[in-house]
Amino acid sequence: MAGLFISLEGVEGAGKTTLIQKMVAYFGRCGKEVLLTREPGGSELGKKLRGIILNAEEKICPTAELLLFLADRAEHTETCIAPALAQGKIVLCDRFIDSTVAYQGYGRGMDIDRLNMLNALATNDLKPDLTILLDLDPEIGLARATARNIAQNLTVSEGRFEAEALEFHQKIRTGFLTISRREKRFLVVNAAQDADAVFADVLKALERLLEEKESE
Repeated sequence: MAGLFISLEGVEGAGKTTLIQKMVAYFGRCGKEVLLTREPGGSELGKKLRGIILNAEEKICPTAELLLFLADRAEHTETCIAPALAQGKIVLCDRFIDSTVAYQGYGRGMDIDRLNMLNALATNDLKPDLTILLDLDPEIGLARATARNIAQNLTVSEGRFEAEALEFHQKIRTGFLTISRREKRFLVVNAAQDADAVFADVLKALERLLEEKESE
């Protein structure tokens, strides 16, 4: 089977980590080899950049923020994602190109066409086969994410976006939904459901995608 690339997107606290764990277990039962990765931080360089990008005490201008994310993505695609796909693995990525358009485009107000061009440059035009958007009211998501960061002592080291105003996160949700209407690869799931219901909605798409890939 050819490699399969699935990205997960959503506002802060939408439940991506929980869903990914269920997806990894499902693919394991199917006997598939999986690369579980994330942005920022999926490569060795990305791990260093993540410590800068997400740190709540770092003051970063929007353009520098964008370029740091793109540097992370270029290295990540070249050294991790592309090789895994070439080996026929299933790649599950927590955030990818659509987060840049939603956060830096709709959230920060940067030019969408330019962001799409820069994403294409950083990824050598690679796009996921399937993007799962966990759609959730940002107010609920922020409460979840803030509680998680406090429980894991991540409020400073990974809390820079959680510290943004609610309006910023509302723009991001609007951005994700707008992108999803333009890109056929999206599956939009109601993330206000419990975790099992969310996975049940996703499972149908996974089964269909596996059938398509195995028939190629």
